[in-house]
Amino acid sequence: MTTRPPTPSRRTLLRALTALPASALVLGELPGLLGTAEAAAPTSGHATRYTIVPFLNSDDGTVNVYQSDDAADFRLLQSSAYTPPSNRIRDASIFKHANGYYYLTYTTHTWEDVSTTIGFARSADRVNWTFLYDYPVPITDLSRAWAPEWFVDSDGSVNVIVSCSTTDDEWIFTPYVLTATNSALTAWSSPVALSGIGSNHIDTYIVKVGSTYHAFTKNETAKYIEYGTAASLKGPYAISRTGDWAGWGSYREGPSVVQLDNGGWRIFFDGYGDGTYYYSDSYDTFATWSTPTALPTLSGTARHFTVIKEAVTGGASVTKNATRSFQSANYTTRYWEEQSALLNLPVVTGSSTAADKQAATFTVVAGLADSNGYSFRDASGNYLRHYDFRGRFDANDGTTTFAQDATFIARTGTTSGSVRFESYNYPGHYLRHYNYQLRVSLTDGTDLFRQDSSFVPVTSWA
Repeated sequence: MTTRPPTPSRRTLLRALTALPASALVLGELPGLLGTAEAAAPTSGHATRYTIVPFLNSDDGTVNVYQSDDAADFRLLQSSAYTPPSNRIRDASIFKHANGYYYLTYTTHTWEDVSTTIGFARSADRVNWTFLYDYPVPITDLSRAWAPEWFVDSDGSVNVIVSCSTTDDEWIFTPYVLTATNSALTAWSSPVALSGIGSNHIDTYIVKVGSTYHAFTKNETAKYIEYGTAASLKGPYAISRTGDWAGWGSYREGPSVVQLDNGGWRIFFDGYGDGTYYYSDSYDTFATWSTPTALPTLSGTARHFTVIKEAVTGGASVTKNATRSFQSANYTTRYWEEQSALLNLPVVTGSSTAADKQAATFTVVAGLADSNGYSFRDASGNYLRHYDFRGRFDANDGTTTFAQDATFIARTGTTSGSVRFESYNYPGHYLRHYNYQLRVSLTDGTDLFRQDSSFVPVTSWA
C-alpha cells in the first residue's frame, strides 16, 4: 500500500506561491473574467465579488443566488431567483458575457430521467432572470446531457463543456465542448469530445493558466476528482492525478475553480457522499492542496454550482499614510490597543492615560505583500501581524512570510463605515475579537462572527 504524503500546511503552500514565476499567475481564462488577471487585492473604490447560483438539496426546481466578498462567507442575494418554465434546474453554471449580461446554463431534468437538452437563461442584475431556451444537444442516440459548464477562452470564444451519455450505456459519460457561433449565444458548433479524458468522466471543469488548459473531472467509477492538462481546449488531455491525489476524498463532484485575491486558487466541490460542500486551496498551480474545509452555512443546502469572480465598484477602504484608531463595531467603547506587543480590545475613553491612547493609535500603510491591501504600524515602527493566529506587533524582518502575515485585505463590515480585515495569506480568516483579544480566525458564516470582526476606523486617540 502506498501512503499519501501528509497534506501540506497553508503556510507551506503559500511559500510555494512566492517561488512561482510571474507567468504562472497570468490567468488565461476564468468564466466571467474573459482573460484578465485577478491576483491582487481590490483597488480603492472597488470590491471583489463572488457569485454562485446553486440548486437546493431540497428542491431542484429553482435556484438561489448567493454572493461573497471572500469566497468563503456566501450570503443570500435572492431566493428562488430563477425557476424555469418547465422541467428542472440542476448544476447551474454562471458567467458574465462581454455584452454585460449574466448567463446561466443548466441540466434540465432530474438524474432519473432522460435529459437531452441543456437550458439557458439571462439576467442583467443576477436577481431577475429570463428563460431563453432549452437546447437539444445534437448527439446521436443521446440519453443524458448533464452539468454544462461555461468556459470563456483567452481569445474571447464562449464555450460550454457538457457531460453526455448515449442510450447504449446511459451512465457512461464523456465530456464534450460546444462553441458559440454568434454573440447572442443562440447558435452552437457541433459537439466535440474532449480528447484524452475518456469515457466515464463527468462534471469536467476547465481553467486556463497561461497557455495550458487544466481539467478537473470526476471519475464516475472511482468517485474521485481527477486532474489533467492539455495544450488545446479540445485536448488531448493527459490525466496525471487520479485516486485521492489531493486529499479531498471520494464521492466528490461538481468541481469549480477560481483565483483568489492573493493569487492562490480555490476549488469548490460537492461532497454529496457526506452532505458537505467543501473548498480547498492551492498555491503551486494545482500540485498540492490544503485540507478541505466545509463551506459555512451552505453545506447540506446548496448543490453543484459554479463560482464566478468580478471586481465591482464600492467596497471598504481606509485612508493610507494616516493615523487611525479602530473601534469595535459591536462593543463601541472598546478599541484596538497594543498591550505587551499583543493586540487587544480594551475600553479606551477620553480619560484614558496618554500611554493607552498612544497604544490605541496606528499608522495605516500600504500592505507589505500587496499595496492594494493594508498594514498597520505602531508608534515604535513595529507591524501588526498574525503569529499562531494571534494579533501581535513585531519588527519587519524583510521576509516574504512576514510581509504576508502583516497584510490584510479590507472587506465591508456590518455597520456603516466599518471594515473587516481579512488575512492576506489565510483567506477567509479575519481579525476578530474574542475575550477582548484580537485573533485571526476562520469565518463561520454567522452574523456574530461578522460583527466581532467589524471595526470602524476613527480619528486617532493620539
